[in-house]
Amino acid sequence: MDRTVKVEVYDWNRDGSHDFIGEFTTSYRELSRGQSQFNVYEVINPKKKGKKKKYTNSGTVTLLSFLVETEVSFLDYIKGGTQINFTVAIDFTASNGNPAQPTSLHYMNPYQLNAYGMALKAVGEIVQDYDSDKMFPALGFGAKLPPDGRISHEFALNGNPQNPYCAGIDGVMEAYYRSLKSVQLYGPTNFAPVINHVARYAASVKDGSQYFVLLIVTDGVISDMAQTKESIVNASKLPMSIIIVGVGPAEFDAMVELDGDDVRVSSRGKYAERDI
Repeated sequence: MDRTVKVEVYDWNRDGSHDFIGEFTTSYRELSRGQSQFNVYEVINPKKKGKKKKYTNSGTVTLLSFLVETEVSFLDYIKGGTQINFTVAIDFTASNGNPAQPTSLHYMNPYQLNAYGMALKAVGEIVQDYDSDKMFPALGFGAKLPPDGRISHEFALNGNPQNPYCAGIDGVMEAYYRSLKSVQLYGPTNFAPVINHVARYAASVKDGSQYFVLLIVTDGVISDMAQTKESIVNASKLPMSIIIVGVGPAEFDAMVELDGDDVRVSSRGKYAERDI
């Protein structure tokens, strides 16, 4: 409240060589009084004051208004009751290898988790603590589905598109292994459909009561980069975030591009409103 705030006053010049006029000090407590006789400040130029005996000031600054704005953080929303909705999307493309072979990232080892299982456990067990009902929609993409071999980039792991929810991470794992036994790994690696799937739900919530997190676990190169970028840009204004976890030895340069830390993701000349 009483910490000193130093204000420097300059005469603005278009070429950037602004001329120093003077300075004054105040505090939050003084400023919080608003417009009053206490908030009229003499602007002092130390050099002029040291050289000129009759120097009084270089003008005055009068406070006309004072406003405090509270910046709400994501944690504040959580404390306020915002519910987290966690969705999982798993890459079922053929580049992962035959699940029956030990070299496959989807290898169904009876004794230990495969690469996808480890990723799901590692991230899911953290995120699930913030999801109140622990019921997670679990999706797959890039596979041929029975009985007709239709290629899908947005299918329910539990086989129920009307109700793709699984009970906890263990339920997701169970549905994942069940899907491996019934679908055919195929391709391509398209992210946009699952992003749009979650975005549709996020778009329906406008009061801050819910936030959506999509976890995508994949083995490599994205096939629909342009569409994925567009989906991310569109989703950036919605209450949702995307976590992409790469498994296996493939190149993940595209993931860095989608990360948006250094350069905001853009599509058709439009930039994402934030890094999601």
